Amino acid sequence: MQLSALPKGVIFDLDGTLYDQSKMRRCMFVEMAKYLTRHPAGLLDFKILCAFRRAREKHSGSSLGNIERVQFEWGAAASRTSPERVREVVCEWMFIRPLSYLKLCRYPGVLEILSLLKIRGIPVAIFSDYPANEKIKALGIGKPDVIVCATDSEVDRLKPHPKGLIVAAKKLKVNINECLFIGDRDDKDGQCARRAGMPYLILNRNKRTRNADGFGSFEELAECLRL
Repeated sequence: MQLSALPKGVIFDLDGTLYDQSKMRRCMFVEMAKYLTRHPAGLLDFKILCAFRRAREKHSGSSLGNIERVQFEWGAAASRTSPERVREVVCEWMFIRPLSYLKLCRYPGVLEILSLLKIRGIPVAIFSDYPANEKIKALGIGKPDVIVCATDSEVDRLKPHPKGLIVAAKKLKVNINECLFIGDRDDKDGQCARRAGMPYLILNRNKRTRNADGFGSFEELAECLRL
C-alpha cells in the first residue's frame, strides 16, 4: 500500500509495533521460570499480573477518568488483593524487568525509518498504553518529538478511545487528517484512528490476514511512505 501524500506527522504505537511482543513474551517466560525456581510463592504475582491485564482489556475505551489509579483497582478486584500490591507487581514485571530485553526484541528497520522521517523533517510521536519513557530509552531509538501515554492526565482514556491520538497530534502541531498512526492491532489501534479521523497503517506480518491498510515490515512501511 502507498499513501497518496506524505504525512506531516507520524504517531507510533509502542508495544507490539516497535518491538516484537511475541519474542518479548518468550524472554519474559524464561525470566519468570527462573524466578519461580527460587521463589515458588511468586506464582501468585503472575496470577495478579494476568488478572490486571484481563481487567484492563475488559475496560478498553474506558472514559471513567483517573485511569492511572483506577486500573490498579480493577486489577485488585479481579485478583482479590490490594491496589498497592497490584501496582507493585505490574511495575516490576511490566515496566522494569522487560527493559533489558527491549533492544533484542526491536523490529528490524525501526531505526532506519525513524532516521528517514527525521531527514524529511517529519515529526514523530509515540502514543503508548503504558508509561513509555523508560521503554523508549531501552529500545535505543532516540527521543521522539512527543511522548503520550493513555494514563497521562491530559488523556486519561484507554484505546480505542481517540483522545490520545488527538492529544498527540495537537502536541505535534499537525492536523488530525495530516497525521499517520502506525499500530499493530486493528481492534485497538485501527479503531482508535478511525474514531479520531486519522489515517493509519497496521503492522501485520501474516500476509494471509493482512488487510489493505496493513504492512509486513518496516522496510515495507518505508516504501508505503515513499521515504
